Amino acid sequence: MVRAMRILTGLQPSGKLHIGNYFGAMEPAVRLQEQGEAFYFIANYHAMTSVRDPGELREYTRELAVDFLACGLDPARSVFFRQSDVPEVNELAWILSTVCPLSLLEKCHSYKDKVARGISPSHGLFAYPVLMAADILLYDTNQVPVGKDQKQHLEVTRDLAGKINEAYGEGTLVVPEPIIRDSVAVVPGLDGQKMSKSYHNTLPLFGEEKPSKKLIMRMVTDSTPVEDPKPVDASLILPLFRLVADEAAYGEMVAQHQAGGTGYGDFKKRLAEAYWDYFEPMRRKRAELLADPGYVDDVLVQGAEKARAAAAVVIDRVRRAVGIA
Repeated sequence: MVRAMRILTGLQPSGKLHIGNYFGAMEPAVRLQEQGEAFYFIANYHAMTSVRDPGELREYTRELAVDFLACGLDPARSVFFRQSDVPEVNELAWILSTVCPLSLLEKCHSYKDKVARGISPSHGLFAYPVLMAADILLYDTNQVPVGKDQKQHLEVTRDLAGKINEAYGEGTLVVPEPIIRDSVAVVPGLDGQKMSKSYHNTLPLFGEEKPSKKLIMRMVTDSTPVEDPKPVDASLILPLFRLVADEAAYGEMVAQHQAGGTGYGDFKKRLAEAYWDYFEPMRRKRAELLADPGYVDDVLVQGAEKARAAAAVVIDRVRRAVGIA
């Protein structure tokens, strides 16, 4: 029996989620349920490189589980689990590390970028791509969705799978293919930079109504008078509005920018209302999940059981191939 195409993606529980996380990663990931056998994992081992408070890590992990389910992840059509509930991933990471050239990791730009942003350099941060490779290879993953900026890490995964196969026999590990998402949403932050917790410019995915709308109303705009046309290409409001409004409403706002006669305060109010309305169904679902914590626990337990069953097939094959079983 031919197995369905297996697609895998993971998200780090490294802080409160914002709408950049949703449009850039969560929403595209949820669509994968329609394309193959989808594996989703909460990358809490990876988060340990930046989150050192155990209470925060537990909280962020739980919130990510709830938020992902609220945003459309269907555990009946996918496998959803915590990375730490599948200990085989660390065994495979060690096996991969025995064939991983140091130079391969030294070329990875993400380590340098994170250290430059103030994250403490550590072996875990440096060897991050090896654990990521284990995350992917442990489930005989066929395809991994990545943005262009993440392609390097998947190339490391492919290189390590190739080295294992060369050393211990073809077919020991499945070599995954990238799904390059050229249209990955780069969501602008409230200051015009890319939306990121690091820049303190985020709009929360599930925040309180008044504080969230106040964040939008405080967005910095230029000093163009109300009666004059407003710049479209340089607008901070329009790209956010386009994400949460329908095409007709977006087209109307563009036309009003070009025509003049409407102030930025009015545009911000419309953005705030569209943002709040867009996520209303997800907020309702999230409230239901928070009221039934046992359901979330069951989803993660059952997901871990399915993930470990798939992992056992691969790790047993690898153990035999390398001579430790």
